[in-house]
Amino acid sequence: MTTQQQPTEAHASEFAAFFVQHLAGRSNEEISGEFHQLLAAVNEHGKKGSLSITVTVEPPKGHIDGAPVAISIDSVLKAPKASAPPSIYFVDDDGNATRNDPRQTAAFDVRDLPTTKTEIKDIQK
Repeated sequence: MTTQQQPTEAHASEFAAFFVQHLAGRSNEEISGEFHQLLAAVNEHGKKGSLSITVTVEPPKGHIDGAPVAISIDSVLKAPKASAPPSIYFVDDDGNATRNDPRQTAAFDVRDLPTTKTEIKDIQK
C-alpha cells in the first residue's frame, strides 16, 4: 500500500521578526529613531509628516532556483518643519520685489524735531 503525501501549506513568517533581525537590528534601530523624530516634529509643529519604509528584494543573477536573494530596507522621513513668517513686499514697474511702495511719491526732506527749549528758540528766530 502506498501513502500519498499531503502537500504542506506555506506559512508566511512574520514581517516584524524579519525586520528586527535585518542587518543585525541596525535597520530597526535607525527607523525607530526616525519614527521618534517624526513624532516629536509633528507634536512640535502641529503639522502632519510621514515615514515611508521600502523593502526591495532582488533575485540572483541568472535567476537560479534556490539561490539567495538580496533584501534591502530604505526609509524616507518627511518631518514637518517650522514655517518662516512671510514678509510684505511691493512689486515695482520692472517686476522686482521692493520694500518701498512704488505708488508712493518720493520722500520729502525730513528733519528731526528739536528736543530742548534752546533748540526751539533757535528755530523760531
